[in-house]
Formats: sequence, structure tokens, C-alpha cells
Amino acid sequence: MTSTDAVRDRPRQRFVTDYAELSQRVRDAGLLRRRPVYYAIRAGLLAAAFAGGVAAFLALGDSWWQLLLAAGLGLLLTQVAYLGHDAAHRQIFVSGRRNELTALLLGNVVVGLSHGWWMSKHSRHHANPNKVDVDPDVEASVLVFTSDVAAERRVRKGFGGWWVRHQGTVFFPLLLLAGLNMHVSGLRTVFGRGRVKFRAVEIPLLLARLVLYPVALFSFLSPGIAAAFLAVQLAVFGVSMGATFAPNHKGMPMIPKDLTLDYLRRQVLTSRNVRGSRFVDVAMGGLNFQIEHHLFPSMPSSTLRAARPIVRQFCAERGVPYTEAGVLESWRIVVGHLNRVGTTNVDLFECPMVSRLRAPA
Repeated sequence: MTSTDAVRDRPRQRFVTDYAELSQRVRDAGLLRRRPVYYAIRAGLLAAAFAGGVAAFLALGDSWWQLLLAAGLGLLLTQVAYLGHDAAHRQIFVSGRRNELTALLLGNVVVGLSHGWWMSKHSRHHANPNKVDVDPDVEASVLVFTSDVAAERRVRKGFGGWWVRHQGTVFFPLLLLAGLNMHVSGLRTVFGRGRVKFRAVEIPLLLARLVLYPVALFSFLSPGIAAAFLAVQLAVFGVSMGATFAPNHKGMPMIPKDLTLDYLRRQVLTSRNVRGSRFVDVAMGGLNFQIEHHLFPSMPSSTLRAARPIVRQFCAERGVPYTEAGVLESWRIVVGHLNRVGTTNVDLFECPMVSRLRAPA
């Protein structure tokens, strides 16, 4: 190795050491240990809520009051999805197989989302958050996240141009369809040509969940009320999921394809925490501590709040920007960011820390 190579490698070695030191601090605080009692209580409360919901459903009968229950079910399924998310990240059990089985059953049987679809999408996101052409969460589709793609679309005549110029404004109304979209995406994955680890298991489980649930609704309720119940449940589920996940990275620096960052800075610079009370922790499944979750994906969600001051202090010591916002503020940031991207040429890669860490040619 030449002296020039050694000089270039020093920052990389220091960055690796930074994450190792932070990990040690978190480990010494006991925050990476599994919390079986917490998850047992959480699962028990969800099961009790489902049992109460079924009893209320039967008691209400063919009544429009069922729509209140449908909204509650949308929120309850969001909480189950959070629990499945924790299992997929191996936060619940020491055994990877038990975590995987739990995530598979909760996703496919209870929520109706393909475990294979979620794992493929979410794993790629965690590895390279906000990285162009790598992170599936910032791929251009109905919404666009980079000005170059937005510039091509906003000059179009008619609805397409109007849509991209107002994409932030329509973002939250669009989430009303997000639940349906997630179900469709799951089906496309399990019936597609890509690799799905448990395809033979997922297909019957997913079909049973997505077919039997509507059949039960239309068998017990009149067609109009059953259709409304299904629509309300899907809408509430989509909005609650989207309102939790969107503030975590939208409006944070994007990472160009040619830029290499160390793990700690890659995760912290692209993530935003959402400040709030314990109620916010529950409502957002602990994912309001997105920085800590991205740094330590297998950390139980119940200990993320305790990890926050440790991570924040460490980032301050190393000069790494640590971003937080309130709930409403974070939603305004998302809307404003999407509208800016859709109407102006915004440099989404402009970040002093990112610029300094750009890999040498």
C-alpha cells in the first residue's frame, strides 16, 4: 500500500471505528437484548383487541355503525403490521427461524401482505436508504423524488403535468389507496418470476386471507355496508401506514449512485426522527425513532427511545447532523418537499457532509 492509499484509507477506517464505538455504547446499555415479556404483552393486547372487534362486529349486525369498527380495524391491522415488521427484523426472538415464521404468518394471514414482497423491498431500502436507482422507496412511479424525472413529467400537457406539479398536495389523499396497492403488490410478487423464498406457502395463505375476508363481510352484511366497510378499512390502513413511513426519509438528502458512504453516515444523514410522546411511539410502532432503527435494525422497538440520547450525543461528538421534527412538522416537510421537487429544479444531493464524503475517483 502506498502512502497516498494509506492517507485515503484513514477516514474509512475511522468511520468503521465510529460505528463500532457507537455499537459498543448501545450494547453496554443493554439495549440490544431481546424483550420477550414486552412482545408477549403486545401480542396479547392485539389478540384481545381482535377478539373484542369480532364480538362488536357480531353485536352490531347489519348496521352502518360498522364503519366505525372498520376504521378501528384499519388501525389494528397497522399495529399487527408493525409487529410483523419487528419480527422480520429479528427483534422478537433469538431464533431467526421463529422470527421469520412469525413475520410470515402475521403478514400473509392477518394483514394480507406478502412477506416476500415486504422483505425484498424493505431490505433493499435499509441497505441503501434514499440512494438513487437502488432504494425502491424512491423509485419514480406515481410520485417522483428527483427533479430530473419531475422536469420531464411536468412539461407534459394535461393531467400528467398537473399531477407532478401538485404531487405533494395530493400525497395524503393518495394514501387512501395505499392499502389496496400494498395488497396488489404482494400478489404480483408471489405470482411473479422473481425469487420468493416461501412462494409455495405464501400463495395459499395470501389467497385465503384476501378472499375469505371479503366473503365473510358480504355474507354477514348487506352489499352496500360490506363494500363500505372494506373501503374504510383499506383507506384507514393505507393512511396510517403511509403517515408513519413517509416522514422517515422523504425530504432528507438523496445519495447519488456514484457516492459511497460509511454505514453510520449513510443511515443517519438520510433518516429523520419524529418527536413525540409515548402515544406517538405506539401510533408509529416505534418507527418515529427511524435513525436508531436504521442503525440497529434488530434492536427491539421498545428500547429505541432509550437509544436516542446515546445516538444523538455520539453524532454530536462526530459532527454528524441528527435530524428530528414534530409529527405535524414532519408531514408538512413531506408535502412541501414533494411539491418543490415537482415544480422546481431542486438539488436533492446538496448536503455538506455528503459532499465531503464523496468517494475518490
